[in-house]
Amino acid sequence: MKKYTIAIQETIVDEFEIEAKDLREAFDIAAKKYNKGEFVLCPGEVHSKLMAVVKPDCESKEWNEF
Repeated sequence: MKKYTIAIQETIVDEFEIEAKDLREAFDIAAKKYNKGEFVLCPGEVHSKLMAVVKPDCESKEWNEF
């Protein structure tokens, strides 16, 4: 038997309301709040799940949705 290392990636989505004068300011405010830990996407809503074999190197590294 071989040993494999599997990578799993989840994409989660949550929504937050921001008051801003324009789109750029909204992005800046959101990024700052996210980096400070004020916006947390946990548990959030899972939108996609991907899995890939990452080791051994000779195997396929194709990401598959599951």
